[in-house]
Amino acid sequence: MIAETGHYALILALALAIVQTVLPLWGTRIRDPQLMAVAVPAAQMQFLLIAVSFSALMTGYVTSDFSLQNVWANSHSAKPLIYKIAGVWGNHEGSMVLWVLILALFGAAVATYGTNLPRELQANVLAVQGSIAAAFLLFIIITSNPFARLDPAPLDGNGLNPVLQDPALAFHPPFLYTGYVGFSMAFSFAVAALIDGRIDAAWARWVRPWTLAAWMCLTLGIAMGSWWAYYELGWGGFWFWDPVENASFMPWLAGTALLHSALVMEKRDALKVWTVLLAIITFSLSLMGTFLVRSGVLTSVHAFAVDPARGVFILAIMGVFIGGALTLFAIRAPLLAQGGLFAPISREGSLVLNNLLLTTACAAVLVGTLYPLALESLTGEKISVGAPFFNYTFVPLFVPLLIAAPFGPMLAWKRGDILAAGQRLLAAAILALIVTVAAFAWQQRGPWLAPLGLGLGIWLIGGALSEIAFRVKLLDGSLKDTARRLGSLPRSAYGSAFAHAGLGIVVIGIVATTAWRSEAILALEPKDSAEIAGYQLTFEGVAPREGPNYRERVGLFKVARGGEDVTTLEPSKREFTVERSSTTEAGIHASWRGDLYVVLGDPLKDGAYSVRLYFNPLVRLIWLGALVMFAGGALSLSDRRLRVGAPKRAKALGQGLAPAG
Repeated sequence: MIAETGHYALILALALAIVQTVLPLWGTRIRDPQLMAVAVPAAQMQFLLIAVSFSALMTGYVTSDFSLQNVWANSHSAKPLIYKIAGVWGNHEGSMVLWVLILALFGAAVATYGTNLPRELQANVLAVQGSIAAAFLLFIIITSNPFARLDPAPLDGNGLNPVLQDPALAFHPPFLYTGYVGFSMAFSFAVAALIDGRIDAAWARWVRPWTLAAWMCLTLGIAMGSWWAYYELGWGGFWFWDPVENASFMPWLAGTALLHSALVMEKRDALKVWTVLLAIITFSLSLMGTFLVRSGVLTSVHAFAVDPARGVFILAIMGVFIGGALTLFAIRAPLLAQGGLFAPISREGSLVLNNLLLTTACAAVLVGTLYPLALESLTGEKISVGAPFFNYTFVPLFVPLLIAAPFGPMLAWKRGDILAAGQRLLAAAILALIVTVAAFAWQQRGPWLAPLGLGLGIWLIGGALSEIAFRVKLLDGSLKDTARRLGSLPRSAYGSAFAHAGLGIVVIGIVATTAWRSEAILALEPKDSAEIAGYQLTFEGVAPREGPNYRERVGLFKVARGGEDVTTLEPSKREFTVERSSTTEAGIHASWRGDLYVVLGDPLKDGAYSVRLYFNPLVRLIWLGALVMFAGGALSLSDRRLRVGAPKRAKALGQGLAPAG
């Protein structure tokens, strides 16, 4: 009965989503306040109904109700509770219910907390959001019903994919989906603004908090996915340029550009056309990621293996929403009034450069991701586009962006002084130069560009600190005045500095572990020793061990450094009997220098085992930097001036649009 309740709740949510779409749109057209007001309770009730449906599905997993086909296919009675819960979104059907739940949550948040929005704009935003929900609820009910029954009910289930039975994967999808789906709010605001004609600085101020919240969650979701792949897949790397990884990275790049573009629009009432287009593109890339993962066109450890017919349905959804939004944009864009003018050397100019480089880098990733798929569909020829392509196209575009990033906050709006900005960044430049020279002296064997990369990371961190120092007038007044300015500085200023510094930390981690990684592949017998990066490892042998729902062979490695014992590592090979598959669990020792990473391979002759050893210097800085970026976003989001919409209403239709030509 619980499952049927969940199914009926989905159907009722679909009906409400249709009501939420049609009545408010009609109400704004005929200027009927009562019809427009329907959007608020409809959005709130839709969220409650989908929450009921999601709870019903989770109940089926927690109680191991194998009469549900979805539970039988993706769970097992012997699974630990955390993985029973994670199993809800560890499959196609359950993950789509989570997708629409997050979508409805954003809609309900705008309905509840968007009381400062103009009534017409709020109604249109919720109507667009309702139309997206209606499309995906229809997709779930028709093609991906999570509540389908089995009769008779099996005694036990097939279990969850072993590589997904990991704590990071229990939390990675919800954050990733919140990022994906969160950008739907920017899309809804953009389409609603085009319908309503309200494109002004107030609109940018309303859309920024929702975009920032989505960007934060996507940042954390990508970082958690990278961390999971690093220690769970046993390959020793943090990023593979996998098409599904790229599918989450592209919305992040476009969303980052959108955040900066919306800032220009809010402060200077400029870049209106570009900002609205970016809002549409960012969510379009999120929809494309959903299509790639669920269409069956990709073979990836991250992808759901599903019926391609589902992909056709999602492709149709993409065509309707992306095509419709771009058509509306093409009609309205020529009518949008131009904003304020600014000099190329200004804060606006630096943010335009930021947008240009970010979107071009995103386009490079898009080409590398889709070209093999397009070629295969047209000619049947299969090719792979790997790391070399992305390194030669993405990196040259991103490096100038990183060089220019610290200059932006130092430039004035409308017209800036590049020499004065350079003087304020002199300390950061000197520090970056010192680190670069020291790295050259320390690593004389190369690679020669790596020290420049380290200097670039220090440049970003130093630039963020210099921004704060400049804003509080450090060394230009008394210590008391500086402390007072530090206390009165907006949290959004700290948030921006944190985000830029976090990016610098990520750059240092990526450069160090990519350039100076050590690797050894050995055949070791018990009591054999090996050495890597100053560590001495002694292989003590292999022993069996039982887990809650698996058996494993555990390798024992004693680790010493400089003759002193450091730790004991226990890499293993796990065999999941129910799922009839295995996973590789790496043994990792983390230190301030980097990670010692040990992988136990297959048994060889004479009792020997294949063993892979890695040393990844400073690799933890990659995920530490992502956390700092997330914290920066949270600081900005907590700033009341960003969190609460502009007190004035947007201009009327006649004022917001100007005649073409």
